[in-house]
Amino acid sequence: MDASDLPRGIRSFTTLPAHEHEDYWDSIVVPPQIKDRLLGTALLSMVHGRKLASAAPACALNGLVVLAGPPGTGKSTLARGLTRTAAHALRDSGSTAVMEIDAHALPSEMLGESQRNVVRLLRDAVPELARRGRYAMVVIDEVESFAVDRRTASFDTNPVDVQRATDAVLEGLDRLRAELPGTVLVTTTNFPDAIDEAFLSRADLVAELALPDAPTRQEILRRTLTDLIAVWPDLAGLAADEKLLGELALATEGWDGRALRRLPFTAASADPIAARHPGRLGADDLRAVLKL
Repeated sequence: MDASDLPRGIRSFTTLPAHEHEDYWDSIVVPPQIKDRLLGTALLSMVHGRKLASAAPACALNGLVVLAGPPGTGKSTLARGLTRTAAHALRDSGSTAVMEIDAHALPSEMLGESQRNVVRLLRDAVPELARRGRYAMVVIDEVESFAVDRRTASFDTNPVDVQRATDAVLEGLDRLRAELPGTVLVTTTNFPDAIDEAFLSRADLVAELALPDAPTRQEILRRTLTDLIAVWPDLAGLAADEKLLGELALATEGWDGRALRRLPFTAASADPIAARHPGRLGADDLRAVLKL
């Protein structure tokens, strides 16, 4: 669906599974139990949400997942990967409508307009698109700008409007759960402390992603170099050098996934000759970036 045809606040909409293959899920290196828990939580709500809402309303799921952690830990990629993996798992029972919300498109300097934007989004736009699939999933990046902690609303130029907008978000989530149980919202945040506690209390799962530890950093470096073999086959030796990868992993403590994936390019850009021929990179070039 063309972005220009979408309601305000909806960045993209698609119906999955799609024909093209996107390996968001496999590209992110996190502990396997995190992926299992995310997928299990989404499937539980998508498959059984309607039944629970009807037969056991006191036990109904909210269908809300929060991915929290520092920048560069793969939250956004993991959220998008979850939609595709869940849709693929349920493909035999029907399609999944997936939409991404642009939380920054909703606030307004006009009094009351932020609240009205949120109401229109959650009351009208999201349900209308969600009904185009047997299942529905909604991705919201940087959800702290969507559900601002009302206790800290004084930092804004219009705290009353912020509070009303957050009230509208909470009311909209409750309405969505009542009208379309089984719809899953996957949200991400770098600042969980900035999110309203009433929003977090509705989450079926809050998954905290930490900066990668040494084994994870080593795996990210291996995958990065392995992927680059498709462009520069001569890098195969570096990708297979476990001693080098372990050395680099230990020296990159505190790095996030984005920085780790940039390491080969940082090494190549240090020399115009290497920049023209990155396939000639050697172990010493990578070590030099880290001053080893």
